[in-house]
Amino acid sequence: MPDTTPELQVYLVGGAVRDRLLGLPVQERDWVVVGATPEDMIARGFRPVGKDFPVFLHPETGEEYALARTERKTGHGYGGFTFHTGPEVTLEEDLRRRDLTINAMAMTPSGELIDPYGGEEDLRQGLLRHVSPAFAEDPLRILRVARFAARFAKWGFRISHGTYALMKKMVREGEVDYLTPERVWKETEKALGEDRPAKYFEVLHRVGALARLFPELEALFGIPQPAHAHPEIDTGVHCLLALDAAARLTPERTVRFAALVHDLGKGTTPQDQLPRHLGHEERGVTLLHRMCDRLKIPNAYRELAERVVRWHGLAHRALELRPATLVDLFDHLDAWRRPQLLEGFLLACEADARGRTGHAQDPWPQGDWLRRAYAEAAKIQGGAFARAGYRGAEIRAKVREARIRALARLRRSASSQAQQPDDQDQQEQDPGEQDQGPG
Repeated sequence: MPDTTPELQVYLVGGAVRDRLLGLPVQERDWVVVGATPEDMIARGFRPVGKDFPVFLHPETGEEYALARTERKTGHGYGGFTFHTGPEVTLEEDLRRRDLTINAMAMTPSGELIDPYGGEEDLRQGLLRHVSPAFAEDPLRILRVARFAARFAKWGFRISHGTYALMKKMVREGEVDYLTPERVWKETEKALGEDRPAKYFEVLHRVGALARLFPELEALFGIPQPAHAHPEIDTGVHCLLALDAAARLTPERTVRFAALVHDLGKGTTPQDQLPRHLGHEERGVTLLHRMCDRLKIPNAYRELAERVVRWHGLAHRALELRPATLVDLFDHLDAWRRPQLLEGFLLACEADARGRTGHAQDPWPQGDWLRRAYAEAAKIQGGAFARAGYRGAEIRAKVREARIRALARLRRSASSQAQQPDDQDQQEQDPGEQDQGPG
């Protein structure tokens, strides 16, 4: 700890205090310093790093220490503020500018809690409540509250009615439109890593922000699907169920994102075709590219999501597919070079299958079969054919033929698949012509 003379008062603030009270591990600690100037901090060995307002790194621990500050709204968006720091700024004034009461508590180095806005009681009540009307000045807080709702949903936390009303008002007044794509995606990526990521998008939908930031997702709500395959009916609800199913299967955010967006194309199905969705896969790819371009979503998310959007229908019919079609699917997924894409694809498709009302615990044998088929086909490589004198396209053709034969043998020998057709020439249904399962 730095020298805490009477004129330099140091307090632990924010998430570290909240998580300590909840009994959670504290990931990082932030400190506020009251009654000091930048010169005071530098004299004590702190290193200045703040661009917009004075923030300093502790000379020994490297933790961040910020001077207590107030802020004033001067423009639109999350960046339209001027900040004031000075020895006269009180701890209560600094805490008042924060988003939620549970994040507006402080603690002295000796462990004494300072809670001017009722954060401890809101923690006990499981309530996400804004500190003051100043909340409305920063649209980024809409995303932050939605993210905290996703983080704490498993403990039954809820957003207060007043905070919901304020968030809706902010959306109506257009504040959310000033958020940059980079900030929207940064918060969204964090939300995808939370325990209940679907809650984030549910909150944004409820306050009207989803339509402004993710119109492709908003378009899914109210779109019906065949009830026998999708008891939840609503496509938007299905995609949120699939996202939470993916969160139960894997911590990988790319997989969770792919599960969320897998049915984007259903939002543009012509009304006269509903509740069927012929060709939604191709339409979904176009919408996915539009979303990724607009929000500058990293390629790792785009690559997996595109494969899931385009090919998830084939995965659900894997037990019916001819060996040649299985080899084609692995080609499309680039599975021979990047097997991790295949695994991510299968997890997202399993989440799709389980993201249906009443089906959360269903087995998905298609995944096991596709993993077995891939492992068998991947044993066949081009080296043997090259040594036999084949070259270029000839090698590729020979490898493909050998893989098809290997999968035909695997199908015939697998007793668990005895009921499946083994005639390679059997006619397959068009992906859009059946609605017997998820897709």
